[in-house]
Amino acid sequence: MTAEILAVGTELLLGQIANTNAQYISQRLAELGISVFFHSVVGDNPARLEETLKRALDRSDIVITTGGLGPTKDDLTKEVIAKAMNRKLVFHEDILEKVRDFFMRKHRIMVKNNEKQAYMPDNSLVIPNLNGTAPGCIIEEGEKAVIMLPGPPNEMQPMFNESVFPYLKQKTGLVLVSKMLKIFGIGESEMESRLIDLIEKQNNPTIAPYVSQGEVTVRVTARCPDKEEALKLLNPVVNDIKERLGDFVYSEEGETLEQVVFNLLNEKKLVMATAESCTGGLLAGRITSLPGASGVFDKGFITYSNKSKVDELGVNQETIDKFGAVSRETALEMVNGLRKKTSAQVCVSITGIAGPGGGTPDKPVGLVYIGVSVGDRVVCKSYDLMGNRERIRNGACMRALDIIRRLILGLDI
Repeated sequence: MTAEILAVGTELLLGQIANTNAQYISQRLAELGISVFFHSVVGDNPARLEETLKRALDRSDIVITTGGLGPTKDDLTKEVIAKAMNRKLVFHEDILEKVRDFFMRKHRIMVKNNEKQAYMPDNSLVIPNLNGTAPGCIIEEGEKAVIMLPGPPNEMQPMFNESVFPYLKQKTGLVLVSKMLKIFGIGESEMESRLIDLIEKQNNPTIAPYVSQGEVTVRVTARCPDKEEALKLLNPVVNDIKERLGDFVYSEEGETLEQVVFNLLNEKKLVMATAESCTGGLLAGRITSLPGASGVFDKGFITYSNKSKVDELGVNQETIDKFGAVSRETALEMVNGLRKKTSAQVCVSITGIAGPGGGTPDKPVGLVYIGVSVGDRVVCKSYDLMGNRERIRNGACMRALDIIRRLILGLDI
């Protein structure tokens, strides 16, 4: 079964809001084994909307629209689709009562325009909206179906989950189960070379690698009548990939690297502290953004200037004068100073040149030193990172997290 997501709204075409609805619906459809081949966006224009709808119905089994179900004049989705599918709009007294009740509960006055929301296409299945005034509906036409949902995500998502998902699940009789293998420390091309035979002969499960923010994700997906059968197909392939990629795989549940490190700190009852220069607290922010971080994070220093490195961490001025603030020696003194100033068992220092300026032939933009101590073991690694300032800072944090993970697990650095 195939589906197309058709978003309606000129504001989307103008870039005034992002089309997060399409992302959400695609993710949920994937769980049902429904393939999405097209996302379309059309403005509030009746002729173009009708044309786009007909094209979508020609090539897809299910068309899911979002937006254009409100009470204003430019909310045309329901009217245009009803006309295109030769359905009359029929008044529903019970819907009007729900709309009135909504306004009463909000202590607002209902204007006459809202009455149009009580008209639904004939012989359609109404989708209740508990968070707004615009109900959705499903129109079935032979083997095809058009599902209309409102645009606001806080209305659309509950309606999809409570009404549309069960409706589609009954139609498909299939579930789609995925494992998201997150990989760091190996390039995409090398990763692909290790998996190429699996990728080339894939069928069910399918294997889909992609890259984002310096890490690789391999999505392995099985489509079966039930989850248990899907896992029987899925697990051997996942285990094969993990064996081939080894400890470059840090999660098979799609977790972020900071979540994996957080879990390890929590499991081993370890506390972490940071001293950051070029990353400016980004690493500490990644950890403390997670619920329960107070149990695994002690404190973080942002020692951006040379003076702060000396004053806050006890780095020797002579070390900075001789080797520079961006050096192995300074990174090690930063992490050792952190160990003395905190009771944390895991200490991390980062110093580098994030750019775009400040680089020299000897120390170019992207040079980063990371010092990490776990217990009595202290290591310092240097990296030549590429990209803009944001990419370099993010890359430094990712590498620091990976070193922590490896040290806690006793893996090679």
